[in-house]
Amino acid sequence: MDNRTSVIKGKPVLWMVIPCYNEEAVLPITSPEFLDELSHLIGLGKVSPESRILFVNDGSKDRTWDIIKDLSKQDPHFIGIAQSRNRGHQNAVLAGLMEAKDRCDIAISIDCDGQDDISAMEQMVDAYHDGCEIVYGVRSDRDSDTWFKRTTAQGYYKVLNRMGVEVVYNHADYRLTSSRVMQHFADFHEVNLFLRGMFPLVGFKSTSVYYSRKERAAGKSHYPLKKMLGLAFEGITSFSIKPITMVVKLGAVISLAGLAAFIWAIIAAATGSHISGWIWACCLVCLLGGIQLFSVGIIGEYVGKTYLESKHRPRYIISDRTWGDNDAKLKVTDWPKPDRK
Repeated sequence: MDNRTSVIKGKPVLWMVIPCYNEEAVLPITSPEFLDELSHLIGLGKVSPESRILFVNDGSKDRTWDIIKDLSKQDPHFIGIAQSRNRGHQNAVLAGLMEAKDRCDIAISIDCDGQDDISAMEQMVDAYHDGCEIVYGVRSDRDSDTWFKRTTAQGYYKVLNRMGVEVVYNHADYRLTSSRVMQHFADFHEVNLFLRGMFPLVGFKSTSVYYSRKERAAGKSHYPLKKMLGLAFEGITSFSIKPITMVVKLGAVISLAGLAAFIWAIIAAATGSHISGWIWACCLVCLLGGIQLFSVGIIGEYVGKTYLESKHRPRYIISDRTWGDNDAKLKVTDWPKPDRK
């Protein structure tokens, strides 16, 4: 057997997948931290020296891609790909994982803002050596969040669970996945992505690693409340039809209430009771109209998702890479993969 193959069997090739969007302020700060952690894992013999740090430029409008290219020239462990345009965080993570799945044994996705504890990667790799195929990075607390964000986030996970969406509580997109999982994950062709709900569907042995989240190292967050609410709605409507069943139940309740009111009005008129209430009538019309519009909107969201899925459009397009087709830095792809049972 080739000596290089036996080395890789004991030392899996790790790719860190790091989505980037307008991160010129934070990349110079966090990129050395990623390299230090990778060097630490290599030094301990837990991952192969052929491991890489993959930055995914998600159509940034600043100097993010120029910084990524400069980093790749400074150290061969840094590599990068660029999307042809901004496609969003979830698509950027997916693009990186699909780029890595045939070139590594394990991949760890993590944001580049420095908030997630990079040192938790060692525990993730240890869990992989113990046989886990997916390792979720889970926040042990939310002390760094404001009261509003902490309350809404906790409510968000509870709503997802009640809607039947299987997610890991307080887990975002900091996770380790094996190449075996990524190969199967490639069979999922959804256009409307909600990765933290999709990975539990793949199955395989999994565990969680807990860590404390820090403040952002630099720059501004690119996930304001509007985007967070959008992601929450995406998760619910992509994995559950309970909102539609709730609309049906609500319609049934209102219909019964309306029937009861109609019967009451007939009885009142027959007994000579005076019925006044144009104000109540207006309120009732507004209430019913609002509920109808809201219900149609929910149904329309599902119809829209079906329409988008039926087009089968690509979820990402890679326009550039920091390596060529014959670049020696990726020769590991030519080596036999370890047989992980």
